[in-house]
Amino acid sequence: MRDASRYHRLLWSATVLVALAACTAQPTPPPPAATPAQEASKASVHKEAFGSTADGAAVELYTLTNASGMEVRAMTYGGIIVSLRVPDRTGALGDVVLGYDSLDGYLKSSPYFGAIIGRYGNRIARGRFKLDGKEYKLAINNNPNALHGGRKGFDKVVWKAESFQDQRGVGVVFTYTSADGEEGYPGKLDAKVTYTLADDNSLRFEYQAVTDKPTPVNLTQHTYFNLAGDGSGDILAQELMMKASRFTPVDKTLIPTGELKSVEGTPFDFRTPTAIGARIEAKDEQITFGLGYDHNWVLDREPGGGMQLAARVHDPASGRVMEVTTTEPGLQFYSGNFLDGTLTGKGGHVYQHRAGLCLETQHYPDSPNKPDFPSTVLKPGEEYRSHTVYAFSVQKP
Repeated sequence: MRDASRYHRLLWSATVLVALAACTAQPTPPPPAATPAQEASKASVHKEAFGSTADGAAVELYTLTNASGMEVRAMTYGGIIVSLRVPDRTGALGDVVLGYDSLDGYLKSSPYFGAIIGRYGNRIARGRFKLDGKEYKLAINNNPNALHGGRKGFDKVVWKAESFQDQRGVGVVFTYTSADGEEGYPGKLDAKVTYTLADDNSLRFEYQAVTDKPTPVNLTQHTYFNLAGDGSGDILAQELMMKASRFTPVDKTLIPTGELKSVEGTPFDFRTPTAIGARIEAKDEQITFGLGYDHNWVLDREPGGGMQLAARVHDPASGRVMEVTTTEPGLQFYSGNFLDGTLTGKGGHVYQHRAGLCLETQHYPDSPNKPDFPSTVLKPGEEYRSHTVYAFSVQKP
């Protein structure tokens, strides 16, 4: 009996100790917050085959995805951005650029959808310029002028590519060597264009080039945007702001006259947010020449250079916002005037009049023939550098 009683006392003591331990135990701590490195690991780069050109050159497609889910797909043919998926105000992702589902569409007929433009973005009058006393002749591919680098500009060549993932984000480095005399331009030009997708939903473009002879260089990116979504209709209700109090008027062939004209009192005043369609049919000679907007704006840049705000686009329907910052002095705003319903793009979408807009950061058109414009001549021993960022966000109603 004494042994049984002793056993029960020991059992009771053990039970009390277990209960006390349970009462004093600390709650299980929550899992530690993800480190920046772990967050970055959610981002990814994926490479796949995307067909081949008529001469058999293999084309690759790179898919960049950031930690927020934003996605960019770009291929080595022309450095073309094939799709760009960004969230609307509800968080739903939508493709906001025009283009084709396959390589074949770009090879057959493309108005520079999503491409790197070079050697010289925009127009050069009559396809001619003089440099160091020598005249150079270019292809006339936009009668009577040269446009966007020639018949086979940088938009129609296969670039070498290498992907990366680091503290900046995920991206692709495109490189291409343009031979001396290619498309009529002097000097061998080694070009490098880096696309970087960051986790803050910004897409950065870094342009670099070196040459062995003096040559004009004006690289840009020719993506057609529709912030309401690819195939959603025209862009006329979307609101545009450009930080520019002057623009470069053009003649009837869209070559700048050389004047830097005030936007005050004209349909070209976008210093405050204005619907793109508000004045696009105005009775104005410049609107008539461009069939709408197809002009270069002179950006109001603060002293000191560097990245500065150039433009902001807002789509009231989706809430999507795109801000453009750049190191460049000019911005070509093109309102898709030559889209006419003859092109069928991604998902069977027919691209009607003004289904997309382009905001091309650049030096001014025809600068090689306009000594008063900022120079575009790159010389041996110098490095061409240009940076532009498209940053995406949403605006609440």
